[in-house]
Amino acid sequence: MTPRDASDANSNRWSDLDRPPLNGAALRKGLVRDGGHGGLYCDIEVVQRTGSTNADLMALALAGNAEEGAVLVAEEQTSGRGRLDRQWTAPARSGLFFSVLLEPSDVPVARWGWLPLLTGVAVATGLSRSAGVDTALKWPNDLLVTVGGEERKAGGILAERAGDDAVIVGVGINVTLREDELPVPQAASLALAGAVTTDRDPLLRAVLRSLEHWYDKWRAAGGDPVASGLQETYAAGCSTLGRVVRAELPGDRSITGEAVAIDGDGRLVLATEDGVQEPVGAGDIVHLRPA
Repeated sequence: MTPRDASDANSNRWSDLDRPPLNGAALRKGLVRDGGHGGLYCDIEVVQRTGSTNADLMALALAGNAEEGAVLVAEEQTSGRGRLDRQWTAPARSGLFFSVLLEPSDVPVARWGWLPLLTGVAVATGLSRSAGVDTALKWPNDLLVTVGGEERKAGGILAERAGDDAVIVGVGINVTLREDELPVPQAASLALAGAVTTDRDPLLRAVLRSLEHWYDKWRAAGGDPVASGLQETYAAGCSTLGRVVRAELPGDRSITGEAVAIDGDGRLVLATEDGVQEPVGAGDIVHLRPA
C-alpha cells in the first residue's frame, strides 16, 4: 500500500480553517513500525475522498496488495457504510473515517467475532483519554456520547471478513459536526459533547494506539475475552446492559427483554418476560428504557 496524502493532493485543503487536513507523514512517523519490527501498523495512507475505506482496503487485501496493520484514512467518504448497510455521510474533514486490516492467524476463527467489540472498546477508551468526553458503547458497536443530557450516536464500527485470513475493521467518528450538519437528530459529534480538543491528528493517534493495545492483549490471550480483560471492559462500558431493549432480528423477528450480560461469544443476553435468557448475536438493538 503506497502512501498518498490528501494534504498533497488537495490544493484547497485550507478552505475550511476549522477543519484542517490530517498530516499523513506525521501520522506515519508516529505510528508506523520502524524497519518492519515492533508495532502493529505497517502503513498509514490518507486519501482526500473515496467511496468507502472498507471497500478500498478490502480490494487491496484480496489482491494481495496490503498486509496486516495497513490503515486507510479518508478525509471524506461518499459511500460510507454502517451496520445493516446503513449509509454514513459527513462533510469533508469533519470526522475520522478509517479502516484497518487485521490478520489474527493465531486466534481461533470462532473468537474473531470479538473484533468489532474490541474495536469499540479501543475507540471509546482512546477518545475518552484524548478528547475528554464520556463515551459509552451501544451493543454491538455504536459509540454514544451525551449531549444535553441525552445519549446520542457519535460513531460506529463495521467489521468485515477479507478472505479466509483477515478482517477489516472500519471506524467512523463525528468530530466537528454542528447541529445543522447532523444526518439525523439522534446523531452527535465530539464537539457537541464538549470535547476538550477536536484536533483530529491526536484523536486518531490515540484511537489507533488504543486499538493496538487491545488487539495485542487479545491475541496474547489466544482471543480469550476473559483472560484478555476484553469481556469485562466491554461490559463495564456498555450502556445497553441493564436496559429493557428490543432486538430486531433477521427475518422480521424481534425479542424484548432486559439486557443482562455479554456472553463468551460477544452476544447480548436478553432476559425475557417468559423467564428465558436468549443470546442475540446479530440484529438491531433499540433501547426502550434507561438503565
